Amino acid sequence: MTKTFSIAELADHVGGKVRGDDSTQISAVATLASAKSGEIAFLANSRYSSQLKTTQASAVIVSPKDDDSDSVAVALVIDNPYAAFAKIAQLLDTTPSPAEGIAESATIAPSASLGNNVSVGPNAVISEGSVIGDNVAIGANSYIGAEVKIGAGTTIWQGVTIYHRCQIGEHCLLHAGAVIGADGFGWANENGKWIKIPQLGRVLIGDRVEIGANTTVDRGALDDTIISAGCIIDNQCQIAHNVFIDEDTAIAGCTVLAGSCRIGKRCLIGGATAINGHIEICDDVQISGFSMVIKAITEPGVYASGIPATNHREWRRNGARFRQLDDLFKRVKSLESQLKS
Repeated sequence: MTKTFSIAELADHVGGKVRGDDSTQISAVATLASAKSGEIAFLANSRYSSQLKTTQASAVIVSPKDDDSDSVAVALVIDNPYAAFAKIAQLLDTTPSPAEGIAESATIAPSASLGNNVSVGPNAVISEGSVIGDNVAIGANSYIGAEVKIGAGTTIWQGVTIYHRCQIGEHCLLHAGAVIGADGFGWANENGKWIKIPQLGRVLIGDRVEIGANTTVDRGALDDTIISAGCIIDNQCQIAHNVFIDEDTAIAGCTVLAGSCRIGKRCLIGGATAINGHIEICDDVQISGFSMVIKAITEPGVYASGIPATNHREWRRNGARFRQLDDLFKRVKSLESQLKS
């Protein structure tokens, strides 16, 4: 369903100011290049300011330094245009709910407790003793295990599996195929044979957490796996047992966090990164994509270890030289000793 707001209402919503006709009506967001009448665009990077002259948007979100009355008749002026765009996009969002009402084919255990205005899609299962908060939507074919707790306002898309006794906070978003609470990879070895260790912990997810499609969060072995409030985790990530992720950390797609590692607050972890188990990363760390983190990081900053792609011939030469690195190091140390003597 289309929603329409005046630019004045949008400015009040994000705490900005309007230059121009504040009654201008807005019903959608768009880029500067593709926007049409009735849509609002944004300029977050001054490099694209030339597009202000050609955009067909009815209004543009700009910072004070980029506001140009000669190019744009109506502007919403604010210090952080990108954050304002995100808030307005939420307000104008037309994404449908994964479920409306309770489908006849849904299976809900008699001992499960459902709050007000809960929606459950076709063939979804809610198991014994689960507690579902107000305004929760659970998509088709999702499975909610025994004694699971889901906080108010959380949205669970199609085909999500939440194992027994796990807890999801309020206003979370779990995308299709996510698996919460599968067994951690816990095994003992006896004479070359593997003996499974039952995984008795849970997964505890705080408020306002988003889990991407086909991401897996394993339950703890004895203690819990914990994802704190405000974290965002992209698609196809693996969060192993007993991992702890502190508040407002962002993890990009295909990242792997090995068991019992601890990630601090406000960290940014690039895609396809691998983080070793039983290590700690402090607050405010940025890790570039394709990095391999094998020891603790104790100082905030930007870290990287990936090898950039190059042409095949150069890569082979460098690979050969890398194999000679230890011998070269020993030769240099020997030469240094000779020079000192």
